[in-house]
Amino acid sequence: MSDIPSTPLPAPFPAAGNITDAEREELRRHGILLTSLEELYNWGRTHSIWPLQFGLACCAIEMIAAATARFDIARFGAEIFRPSPRQADLMIVSGTVTKKMAPQVVRLWNQMPEPKYCIAMGACAISGGPFKQGYNVLKGIDRFIPVDIYIPGCPPRPEALLHGLMELQKQIRTEQLAGPGIARHMRPEHRSEFPVPTYAAHDLQPPKNPGVWQPAPPLPRSGKA
Repeated sequence: MSDIPSTPLPAPFPAAGNITDAEREELRRHGILLTSLEELYNWGRTHSIWPLQFGLACCAIEMIAAATARFDIARFGAEIFRPSPRQADLMIVSGTVTKKMAPQVVRLWNQMPEPKYCIAMGACAISGGPFKQGYNVLKGIDRFIPVDIYIPGCPPRPEALLHGLMELQKQIRTEQLAGPGIARHMRPEHRSEFPVPTYAAHDLQPPKNPGVWQPAPPLPRSGKA
């Protein structure tokens, strides 16, 4: 054997996820940025959301206003409204969803590629709003497609839409590529397309998608004293 002492191997560099936020901030002050593939992937998706360019009712006017210079949705990287669902990853359901329009909304959702997200903007898109008791109004788009962010209001202002967009960015930023918290679109059981309802004699058929929406259990009622 050689008498030359072996050179000690350098200590492995810690992974980006094994250091504290304070240590990462200290390295950032010295011009060193540490990240992981997951963080870089989510950072890119967070700031490049492409909404689908369509509107249903008066909430769409507020959505249009959010793209103007006063509110400037471009600050969040979401100003590219795509006219084709195949080039969009965010559906903003802005306005009243009538039962005549519901199949078209579901069809547009099915044509959007994964990963995709949905924002229900306004009381009408959430629950039917002031037209909930109307025979021709759907009581919430979440009866047919999954909704990620709910924005209440009638109609909500552009600032509310921007707040909902920031909440969606937080959700995207925390999605994982593996493990128990894996993103929804990467789960094997996740469905990207849902049945398009058809027009029946008195209502849509089916009236809801059981795989997406289930009625809330009745509230317990206390007996009279």
